[in-house]
Amino acid sequence: MKVARRVLAASLVIGLAAGCSSSQATPDEEPVVEQEAEQEAPEQEEVVEELATLDILQAIADGDHRSEENRVRNQYRNPADTLDFFGIAPGMTVVELSPGRGWYTEVLAPFLAEEGHLTVGSFAFDPEDTEAYRTQIGLEYQELLEAQAEVFGNIRVGTFEPPETVDIGGPESADMIVSFRSMHGWYNREVIDDVFAFAFETLKPGGVFGVVQHRAAEGADPAETSPKGYLPQEFVMERAEQAGFVLEDASEINANPRDTRDYEEGVWALPPSLRSEGDDQSRFEEIGESDRMTLRFVKPAAPAESPESAEATTDSE
Repeated sequence: MKVARRVLAASLVIGLAAGCSSSQATPDEEPVVEQEAEQEAPEQEEVVEELATLDILQAIADGDHRSEENRVRNQYRNPADTLDFFGIAPGMTVVELSPGRGWYTEVLAPFLAEEGHLTVGSFAFDPEDTEAYRTQIGLEYQELLEAQAEVFGNIRVGTFEPPETVDIGGPESADMIVSFRSMHGWYNREVIDDVFAFAFETLKPGGVFGVVQHRAAEGADPAETSPKGYLPQEFVMERAEQAGFVLEDASEINANPRDTRDYEEGVWALPPSLRSEGDDQSRFEEIGESDRMTLRFVKPAAPAESPESAEATTDSE
């Protein structure tokens, strides 16, 4: 994966160089003024850097370290655009909450392997209880980490079982926290407020909490929709704001207007679960994955101390 990132970066540089070469003077033309070129260079570098992040994320999402089954989900989950919307960048310390079987870990870990650090907050499970659903998912995730260790780099695996056990880093230790399709479960277990509180505590001032969640109809009652896997967007925003977050932006990257949200099996009637039987499966496959909100919350930076307040503090001492 390091090679893939270097090749991609090289191709971007080559493309930029090719574009610049077309503006060079021929023997019969006036020479290009070097000073003007130098003034344009920083802007060009900025554009290349911006393109590189999105393109690298897309290259990783399409990488052959991922199964074909997982790559097919890219059309619905848009991982490159989603993470780019959240503002992920090399060198960040990122926490992924409830990684499940590792669908998003397969994109996050390689991106941060060279520069940055990834911590995952997984749920606790009993390895001896092999019949339990949690154990099966937990063991699958462990196997994924072991099989892709060279690609993923050094991931820190912690536990995220709020409010009792939370091991995802100390206060103000993360630049970004991300959560994918988990909010309804936390609401059902009555810990959603704890989730937002711990996320707020763990993020540095100015840090981002990126949330993707199955979206219920506007004005719906979360108590009725959450057992089906959906939550109203306004409700999630309110809970986040109560914890101190500010909604910086919302995106329709993962919207799906074909999702009617009224299935007997809930969101699990849709791909990839497809819990319905018979002819219904083809109908649900045509719908695709669920309609999802994509929200970027920010932990406000601490206000700068004014000269007047600093002087007052000094006087009081």
